[in-house]
Amino acid sequence: MKLVVLSGGGGGARLTRGLADTLEPGELTVVGNVGDDLEVLGLHVSPDLDSLLYTLSGLIDEDRRWGRAGETWNVLESVGAWGGEDWFRLGDLDVGLHLVRTQALREGVALSEITARLAGRVGLRCSILPATDDRLRTRVATPAGTFAFQEWYVGRGHRDEVDAVEYVGAREASPAPGVLHALQAADAVVFAPSNPYLSIGPILAVSAIRRAIERRSVRCVAVSPLVGGQAVSGPAGRMLSRMAGGTTPDFVAQSHKDLIDALVIDRSDAPGAADVPVTAPEIELVVTSTLMHDRGAERRLADVVLEAACA
Repeated sequence: MKLVVLSGGGGGARLTRGLADTLEPGELTVVGNVGDDLEVLGLHVSPDLDSLLYTLSGLIDEDRRWGRAGETWNVLESVGAWGGEDWFRLGDLDVGLHLVRTQALREGVALSEITARLAGRVGLRCSILPATDDRLRTRVATPAGTFAFQEWYVGRGHRDEVDAVEYVGAREASPAPGVLHALQAADAVVFAPSNPYLSIGPILAVSAIRRAIERRSVRCVAVSPLVGGQAVSGPAGRMLSRMAGGTTPDFVAQSHKDLIDALVIDRSDAPGAADVPVTAPEIELVVTSTLMHDRGAERRLADVVLEAACA
């Protein structure tokens, strides 16, 4: 089965790992968000692509659920001591990857090619593709002003409520090589349990990707990023409540309007008999346990997603 997953980091990366554990080598293609990308101390950092790379290769810090296992912070401490910017947490092992990526970009190598090289270095059984090789950056509008994504998310601790999200450069961006081919060849498409505005949104903002999914002839299944109406981590629940009007499955489904056939939700979010649906009735709700507390839970959720994708 050929599967394409749209994913950010965090929960999306963990579901992707469960799918990679279940599918055969070469069957899984992950299209990753690049709206979070930024330059830190002259280095090009791709947080969501790195989260996917580290999670799928077993290099992720499982306790923090971001960054490298066994990380140290000598470089960042030295940067701070010399008066440099140290608000974005770059570990010593992490810096090594960013140095390699940045050098290749300056030599004219495309981000998609660099990502493929990095995935090959750690022997991944699946493909990771950035949504685009072009510059695409997420900006958020808040009551305190409009900020670049990482300035708001990390620098300001994502404490400001979000009124709108803008994907700068999306209008001109083209899909990275291989993205459209993967979508056209896919037996199913999955939206990982990633923030619909901050992780899935930037991918779909590339118009050719969105059109390919709209015109697909196979099923598209989304996994809700919420458990009990709240995000496991991050601001997805707050953003859905403020920008969509609520955090029930109906509001999650609305964020993927006209794109999905089924929505996988946690049991704690299952609607009661008295609930009035506001989404199109053709969107199927699949109820299961979506909290991925270990590798076994990741694989069990992957099995449910694959079953929904093949229905």
